[in-house]
Amino acid sequence: MVARLAHVESGIINVRSQRQAEDWSVVLLSQGIESTIQQTVETGQWQLLVDHQNYTPALRLLRVYITENKRPLWVQPVPWSGGLVFDWRSPIWFLLLTTMFYLSTHGLDALGTSGIMDTRRVAQGEWWRFFTAVMLHGDVRHLMSNCVIGIVFLGLAMAAYGPGIALLTTFLCGAAANVASYFIYQHPYRALGASGMVMAALGMLVAHSFWLRRVRRPVGPIVLRGVAGGLLLLVLLGFDPGSDTVAHVSGFVLGVIFGREARFLKSHSESADTIAGLIFVALAGLCWWLALR
Repeated sequence: MVARLAHVESGIINVRSQRQAEDWSVVLLSQGIESTIQQTVETGQWQLLVDHQNYTPALRLLRVYITENKRPLWVQPVPWSGGLVFDWRSPIWFLLLTTMFYLSTHGLDALGTSGIMDTRRVAQGEWWRFFTAVMLHGDVRHLMSNCVIGIVFLGLAMAAYGPGIALLTTFLCGAAANVASYFIYQHPYRALGASGMVMAALGMLVAHSFWLRRVRRPVGPIVLRGVAGGLLLLVLLGFDPGSDTVAHVSGFVLGVIFGREARFLKSHSESADTIAGLIFVALAGLCWWLALR
């Protein structure tokens, strides 16, 4: 671990090779911590030298970096993607959405009537419908569209940010997209579906490209590909006639905005992903409890 390779008094962090020293130096620089790469004459040991005041933050940052790069079996690189990784646990979320759709159309009609985003009921104080509507779908075509696209976007976002942070952030953005629809569309208005959440995952991937520019070179192509690709996909997938365009665009924009903050949170707290996952489960459970009580 990083702590075993460091000297507190001198601000020296031992590394295994020049390549590792260069990689770690870029990681530290991305968070505003300058370092110097040096090699000892006696042993040939490569080292990073940081200011004594930045020593503890540097260790904390490198621990997070090492943890992120210890990929479990379900997080795998995507071939020919230029370094993207995919979290194969994302289908679990969409399996839950499929289960809820089956239940709502085979005997449990209360799921649909109690969970749909209905402006008249929201105006009466049922705020939880902004969240529960994210987990409902009107028909098989609607469900399959969000599942097929969402598995890809959410899987990439979960690998980049952590499953807990990605799920909580996209869930909040999906609910906020419903809030935008509530204020923009004329009442009465009803809506449901995970489209805003799916577009939020796409927005988080765009935000991730801005973070990559700080740790990779060249800078321009990475940001350009991320932004251009995200906008193109938003146009192709989010402006389908008959769909909730406001929710799609709102989810995407919010995903970009909160994706940057989510990346900052993950890089400064090792437990952030676990806490975010617990909050996500608690929030979803609370909203459905309020809806079905």
